[in-house]
Amino acid sequence: MISKTKSNYEKLIDEKKRVLVTGGAGFIGSNLIKKLLNKGYKVICMDNLFSSKKENIYDFLGYDNFEYLRHDVTEPFNIEVDEIYNLACPASPIYYQKDPVYTIKTSFYGALNVLNNAKRTGARVLQASTSEVYGSPKQHPQNENYWGNVNPIGHRSCYDEGKRAAETLFYDYYREYDTNIKIVRIFNTYGPKMSPNDGRVITNFILQALQNKDITIYGDGNQTRSFCFIDDLTNGLIKFMENEKTGPGPINMGNPDERSIISVAENIINLVDSDSEIVHLPLPKDDPVKRKPDIKLAKKTLDWDPKIDFNTGLIKTIEYFRENYSF
Repeated sequence: MISKTKSNYEKLIDEKKRVLVTGGAGFIGSNLIKKLLNKGYKVICMDNLFSSKKENIYDFLGYDNFEYLRHDVTEPFNIEVDEIYNLACPASPIYYQKDPVYTIKTSFYGALNVLNNAKRTGARVLQASTSEVYGSPKQHPQNENYWGNVNPIGHRSCYDEGKRAAETLFYDYYREYDTNIKIVRIFNTYGPKMSPNDGRVITNFILQALQNKDITIYGDGNQTRSFCFIDDLTNGLIKFMENEKTGPGPINMGNPDERSIISVAENIINLVDSDSEIVHLPLPKDDPVKRKPDIKLAKKTLDWDPKIDFNTGLIKTIEYFRENYSF
């Protein structure tokens, strides 16, 4: 029997929740859905496959508690759910610069439609924001109080400013309509189900190493990133969504283990036992020189921090590409 002292939301956790994941056929979305299904929730995956692939959700099609809906989040929708994870947006530079107008529309109109659905149904809604809201940061590491250093008219702005606008919209719905929101700023994440042609550092290096091709590094390679394994991130997303005591955020999620890009390339070459050589190309404009999350807030409020070390995660990711792609 459910205790009368539990909130309505806590009661839902004890029942079979209905959860909508927009962008659910993407890298993060498909990994998140797997965990939600294994918790017994009814999961609806919404995706128009602009930058994702249906293969990522093939394994779920046999689940009784899974439903796939092909829909563009920039168009309104009406779905009765208890929770919404809004992950819909091209996230790699190759995809979000392919159609920058569509990218910023997805960020803003997608957020608007998700929030309207949450307002109408009373659902709790989590916005997958990004470390890109910090731009090329002048504060290091970056905490949630830092406002960022973003070029509003650059080639990356469709994504950076789109996500910033989405955060603004989420907070306006929170203040004006008391919508139950959560905002997570996601830092670099890697792992199985990444797209091989997304142009990101980890996928580029692994694929080049597996084929014994030159590994291309933009700039001198001394720029830094912090990489979080996908299982750690999805655990954090669920933990934040289901936590009654934390506020709306924003909250950083990522691994503060900071590494230079060139050291990542060398590490992957060694793990693959590749004959690849490292070559250098010009650094793209507005590419951040440093990126490292301050996750004190996540540790304090959620008791969350990454558990999977970089090499363990890389080995799992390399195995995924070896098993799923032929070279």
